[in-house]
Amino acid sequence: MKKLMAMLLISSAANSQVPAPIKNATANDLVEKLAPATDDQPKTRSLGSRNIIPQPKSIDLVIQFDLDSAKLKEPSKPLLNNLVEAMKNDRLAAIKFKIEGHTDAQGTEQHNLKLSQGRAESVIAYITSLGVDKERLTGEGKGFSELLVPEKPKAAENRRVRITTQP
Repeated sequence: MKKLMAMLLISSAANSQVPAPIKNATANDLVEKLAPATDDQPKTRSLGSRNIIPQPKSIDLVIQFDLDSAKLKEPSKPLLNNLVEAMKNDRLAAIKFKIEGHTDAQGTEQHNLKLSQGRAESVIAYITSLGVDKERLTGEGKGFSELLVPEKPKAAENRRVRITTQP
């Protein structure tokens, strides 16, 4: 009985883990994670009398910035370069994206909102400098309002940039 309980606890803990932000991915990996259903799959499904519209897709990326700054660090640029390549892919070329900056819970709410907004804008500036149309991008700073790991508010995983497809 104890073994069964332990296995259930391990299983439920594994299922409740939040996916870690992506540190490295190819452009093709990013396309697969963000692209809508292929043309042979329905865009909406009917369930009784109501339509279910697929939810936007999102990914969390580890994008490094200088300490307490919105200045991008060089090691993050290859991942952003791959994101740009993915955004230019035929499967994503007509899609708009929301770029969200997120922080951990160190510092004040107001400071982190401003910092996360600046980081979202910095990512947008970098992406547009590589040829993605600014009209396809919106930015938002979330501060620490949506922690990825709420039980560890100061964890590094909370410091991330989320890319979400927009309808």
